Amino acid sequence: MKVLLVEPEFPIPEKGKNHKNYLPIGLLKLATYHKNKGDFVKLARGNLSHEEFDFVPDQIMITSLFTYWRKYVRESVEHYRNLFPKARIVVGGIYASLMPKDCKKYTCCDEVFEGIHEEAEKAGPDYSLVTNPRNLGYQIIHASRGCIRNCQFCGVRRVEPKFTFKRTIKNGIHTNKLIFYDNNLLANPHIKDILQEIADFRFKGRPVGCESQCGFDGRLLTPEIAALIKKANFRNVRIAWDGPYSEFKEVRKQIEMLIDAGYKSKEIFVFMVYDWEIDFDEMEKKREKCREWKVQIADCRYRPLDQPHDNYSPLKKQTHEDYFIHPKWTDGLVKRFRRNVRRQNICVRMGFDSYNQLRELEGAEKREVRKKVAQILGTQGYKEIRVRQVDKTKKGWSIHFKAIEATYRADISHSFQVDSIIRDSSRTMDHA
Repeated sequence: MKVLLVEPEFPIPEKGKNHKNYLPIGLLKLATYHKNKGDFVKLARGNLSHEEFDFVPDQIMITSLFTYWRKYVRESVEHYRNLFPKARIVVGGIYASLMPKDCKKYTCCDEVFEGIHEEAEKAGPDYSLVTNPRNLGYQIIHASRGCIRNCQFCGVRRVEPKFTFKRTIKNGIHTNKLIFYDNNLLANPHIKDILQEIADFRFKGRPVGCESQCGFDGRLLTPEIAALIKKANFRNVRIAWDGPYSEFKEVRKQIEMLIDAGYKSKEIFVFMVYDWEIDFDEMEKKREKCREWKVQIADCRYRPLDQPHDNYSPLKKQTHEDYFIHPKWTDGLVKRFRRNVRRQNICVRMGFDSYNQLRELEGAEKREVRKKVAQILGTQGYKEIRVRQVDKTKKGWSIHFKAIEATYRADISHSFQVDSIIRDSSRTMDHA
């Protein structure tokens, strides 16, 4: 059988298609599953033209993401129906699982696949189908599926109704960076063993770095597990504070466990759902507590699980016709809370007592300079460039950077002409 796997033309910038948040991991697992059966498989990222195909598929499998991106799924169904009218079209993924009847009627596909393809789940992703797989830089992995919780605002129970888990993952590690897509990683009864095996594992002689996209269930956190999370080299650690302000003592204990394990407070993120049941004033009290604790906030604007559209824009006044606004909230309060969180996070990261727009603009300028300088140095033959320090001078910028094992200082004009680059033997790794 000839199988075409399709990722619709979601509104994702081209450079972001291989980002850890958007890689179509389900399709890549289906690719391995079908190849193991002897099927011919091709991945189409977007609505490709007829000239880009050298075969006619028997089956077309189209993934879906958010319910409010359903129009892109329908467009892909229509596009590939026109190209290959005899192929059977199946739609799966999040939208298909949350709104199967709507998906069937709205997209006019032949079949809706709900939930997880259990056989494909046993197969590893076929990263060879994505552009520049060697430059991907990470590996998506699951140590469990589903969740032991049943939160009102979450659709995991409907997409992954059964909680399943692995005893070990070490045989599936193929890179130095793991991105866990588990919905509740700590709920795995073998989590201590898994964290320890990650800490002990070496890929090509180097330790493995990790990140948990959905964060950690702080209610399952213990000092021992917090220490193992740090030992396993997890970065951007996140816990959730979904409940009321009155839970602040429990949340503080979770943060203290992570700090005792070796994390700096500014390295810790707290998930918060807003534009939901907890009103603006109480959310502001929670935000202020996070400022007091010097931790960052990962704010999550609530969308109903059956919401077919979301046209939220931070730059203009809007109504509930544009996006979901909870009766306890207003458009102004939604945007005000988001703005407050953004400014507070800047202060936490930079160690500022209060927000200052001038400082933010200076920081943005330095980030642009870092990016531009790294590109320039790359064209001059320097490899593995890490710009460590940027100082503005009257003539331009003074840059300290590391390339391979050496450190250098570069003087660069405002027009990005390199005036000089000298190797700085006096700067150690600690100072660089």
